[in-house]
Amino acid sequence: MTISHEQVQAQLTAPGQLFEMEEVEAGGHRIRAWKHAPATFRDMLELTRLHGNKDFLVYEDERITFEEHYRLAATLAHRLVTDYGVRKGDRVAIAMRNYPEWVISFSAALAAGAIVVPLNAWWTDRELAYGLSDSGAKVVIADGERAERMAGSGLPMIVTRAEGANWSEVLGEVRADVTLPDVGLRPEDPATIFYTSGTTGLPKGALGSHRNLCQAPMTVAYALLQAVALAGGDPNESVGIRRITLLTVPLFHVTGCMAVLMGTMLSGGGLVLMYKWDPQRALELIEREKITVLSGVPTNAWQLLSHPRLHEYDISSLTSISYGGAPAPPKLLERITELLPNRTPANGYGMTETSALAIYNSGDDYRRKPDSVGRPLPVIDVKVCDPAGNELPRGEVGELHIRGPIVIMGYWNRPDATAETFSGGWVRTGDLARIDEEGFVYIVDRAKDMVIRGGENVYCAEVEAAIFEHPAVDDAAVIGIPDEELGEQVGAVVRLKPGATATAEELQEFLRGRLAAFKVPTKIWFRDAELPRNAAGKILKTRLKEETLGR
Repeated sequence: MTISHEQVQAQLTAPGQLFEMEEVEAGGHRIRAWKHAPATFRDMLELTRLHGNKDFLVYEDERITFEEHYRLAATLAHRLVTDYGVRKGDRVAIAMRNYPEWVISFSAALAAGAIVVPLNAWWTDRELAYGLSDSGAKVVIADGERAERMAGSGLPMIVTRAEGANWSEVLGEVRADVTLPDVGLRPEDPATIFYTSGTTGLPKGALGSHRNLCQAPMTVAYALLQAVALAGGDPNESVGIRRITLLTVPLFHVTGCMAVLMGTMLSGGGLVLMYKWDPQRALELIEREKITVLSGVPTNAWQLLSHPRLHEYDISSLTSISYGGAPAPPKLLERITELLPNRTPANGYGMTETSALAIYNSGDDYRRKPDSVGRPLPVIDVKVCDPAGNELPRGEVGELHIRGPIVIMGYWNRPDATAETFSGGWVRTGDLARIDEEGFVYIVDRAKDMVIRGGENVYCAEVEAAIFEHPAVDDAAVIGIPDEELGEQVGAVVRLKPGATATAEELQEFLRGRLAAFKVPTKIWFRDAELPRNAAGKILKTRLKEETLGR
């Protein structure tokens, strides 16, 4: 018997159920929220003790249980308050790779009442200095590599994973009876500043609240149990199944932090960290740790399932592959279905300004509508608007607007940018989208990325998806080529699979059977190196254009 989204929602959100909803006021606006979500991160951290001696974090041969994590975080929180003078609202920056100390530092700073500032570990020295200055950080917690590069900041620094590191010295004795510092927090209090992954200009600090931080993992949890129910399973049985997730993306990005880390803390699952993304190492870890969930960006799944040694590893424990943060070519779903039948593929949509996941597509829905990012989750409202902000009818393309308890407070010290992007509780995403008659959202393209050829809109994501259909293609990106007559022409940068061959003419002929003539790239460049991406997995189109066009 087929069950509808509406029936599943009625079942999971009924009064008294885990996903019961309520109306709350946030930023002067009434919104729906998860009634039983922890009120603040401190509340969530206290709840994690219920998971006791289960492994929480795994990094190489190191293992940290939930109880050990709590004690370490509580101890460091006290040190931040007593030794570093951190008070409620002060900013504590974290600059390091995905080490266990990142998670401990994040938890400790929030428990101390600070606003955590996760700095992009890929940033240059100048960008790191900007993040510290813009946020007004009071203390920095860094790994050895980042600490050396920020030595001139003049800020107190706690250093780990380096010769002469003071991490252990700062912690001192970690007592079994340690408790959290006495700091009063409310859901509306600021909790995080994540810098946006903008490819041009200076990054903006996205200011999130404790409500955002705690509502986000509940949204992820609902999405997962909704998928079980839609597939005909019993969501109650799934609650007790422990998920072991391989973290393939940086913790300083909302996908890694809000969706994966917070979700793991809330559910009592396990989180396996990687020094850096490497598909072969990922295969080894999936086999060794019996990973059940691969979560990241589409590139991670694509590279894993394209690895020449895939068949040498036992990845039968993997039950779910989910991704977001960048457009997923429909060809990826075909690959998952072919290589991992009976697994649950999932795609989703979110952004820094929505604390990660807001829209979700999985299972049969995803197979039926592979080019959609899914339907908004129950606490989320979406609409598509014209440039003046007027809502458009179903099926028409416009800018996607989102409202809900995961929409952040605004931008740190940027009232101008806040007013431009946030209005009436809604965030303007900057993404062009359409919504079909069933409520499924389709991301057509970035509003600023679209190629306009002679007045015709060419959505790069559509052309890229068609290019990915070619069996020789490993990666691709579509860019606009300045043209005196048409304004822009469509161009493409393509990376072929190892050992594969194809010419520009062959690809163009291949695309003519799949796209309107004006959408077929007039120029195709081939490159051996990987396409440039930011830490969120999004292709750096501006940089790619500079490298390709020399401008």
